[in-house]
Amino acid sequence: MRGPGLTRRALFTTTAAGAGAALLPAAPADARPRPKVARDCLSYRAGYHFTVPDQWKNDPQRPVWIDGEYHYYYLYNADYLAGGEVGTAWRLATSADLVRFTDRGIAVPKDTTVNGDVWSGSAVVDTGNTAGFGAGAVVVVVTMSPGGGTDHQEQFLYYSTDGGLTFTNYGTDPVLPSPGTGADFRDPKVSWDADRNRWTMALAERDTIGFYHSPDLKSWTRDGGFVKDGIGVLECPDLFRITADDGTATWVLGASADGTGSGQPNTYAYWTGSFDGGSFTPDSAEPQWLDHGWDWYAAVTFDKRRADGSVDPAARYALGWLNDWAYAHTTPTIDADGFNGTDSVVREITLKKSNSGGYYLASQPVAALDTYVSRTVNLGDLTVDGTRPLDYTGVSYELTTEITWSQLTGAGVQLRRSPDGGRHIDAGIWNDYAFLNRRGTVNPDTSGVRQESHSPFDPSAGRVKLRILVDRTSVEMFVDDGRYVHTSEVFPYLVDNRLALFTAGGTAVFRDTVIREFTV
Repeated sequence: MRGPGLTRRALFTTTAAGAGAALLPAAPADARPRPKVARDCLSYRAGYHFTVPDQWKNDPQRPVWIDGEYHYYYLYNADYLAGGEVGTAWRLATSADLVRFTDRGIAVPKDTTVNGDVWSGSAVVDTGNTAGFGAGAVVVVVTMSPGGGTDHQEQFLYYSTDGGLTFTNYGTDPVLPSPGTGADFRDPKVSWDADRNRWTMALAERDTIGFYHSPDLKSWTRDGGFVKDGIGVLECPDLFRITADDGTATWVLGASADGTGSGQPNTYAYWTGSFDGGSFTPDSAEPQWLDHGWDWYAAVTFDKRRADGSVDPAARYALGWLNDWAYAHTTPTIDADGFNGTDSVVREITLKKSNSGGYYLASQPVAALDTYVSRTVNLGDLTVDGTRPLDYTGVSYELTTEITWSQLTGAGVQLRRSPDGGRHIDAGIWNDYAFLNRRGTVNPDTSGVRQESHSPFDPSAGRVKLRILVDRTSVEMFVDDGRYVHTSEVFPYLVDNRLALFTAGGTAVFRDTVIREFTV
């Protein structure tokens, strides 16, 4: 996927001077922050989520493991706030644990060739020197649009011989030219096919994910494609094999897609199935969704490395852009902190067999987050009938609880609650669905369409586990050990730092309720 285009930039530059202030309506006098508050208290920068140091970021690029660290590249525009030249480069951050990152600056620059800026793609470590740049060279296959438009997309190659810190272009000719079909020929996801001793590429081709192979990353042959219409362009494709909890090795094909027209999410769609090197056969024609919220887009999955550097075949990590193109330039972080770009927490995903016999991906926040806990508040078991405010204030924390009941319509938590209780984000269960509702606070959606997200829930269980990550501009809710996840942007006033529990239609016990805060 590409960065912000001319139309989006023109829209942004007309409103940039007051974007953050205009977004948030004036707070009531009794809720308005007092003057001369310490600067860090006024910041909307996330406390424990990855944020771009300045300017703009959008698509994550799949992290790769190099010399004991994950190298995380992402699309970055250094000219965003100036309203000048558009287009993205690849900026690099490294991390040993996927919680704390170190900025390494721009790795793949923009506008250094006649082909312009660089969009999404993927980096691989060429351990076998198939491309001829040396064993261990880091090679990037990336979409560019010669001529500066968006309707002519081709795949180009960059390489690094210094461990992925800086890259050189491999000439100015594409390694995969445009077939002449117009736009939507982009986002190459390259991986090594050990079964066939060659490279495999999955490529976004509008309603198709095309499959290609190459012996050397420089020349590519098309093998076939997977077609799915009705959910928009299949952007940022993903293809991997993972071992399920029953020991079965299964292929997963994923893509960022827009299912809102049919009441589905606008996040990461995926199918389990089989892959023969040139075609993918799904277990079901309809996708599942790795996130049911509104803001987990352009997501990537990548290898989970054990302590010795080996790959864990039974788990992967996943990371998504915490935004949506419908309102990508609407955030108070522009004025408050001089940047626009936040990611979800990194998740560990595993493949589980369901009671119906199929497979699904389950998600949990990366385990290393536990090592950054700076404060724990154990609230124990709490009985709730109606609304129960808690004696806790905070804007960046995690809440875990298991709700149990015998008769109930709904139950959950009111997050980022205002001092008078009038504003809050609701998260929990209601009848036969789990939900995250941001309608009751300031949020970026002005259409009214993308306010409350739903996922299936069986109320006959009489219990539900919730793990909710709250930060200054986001909420991520993990339901029943990550069977379903909801991720959405929210922009509550920073004074809205209260918390309450609620039930409807009965009494419930919120068991083992714990709040944790993190210092990263």
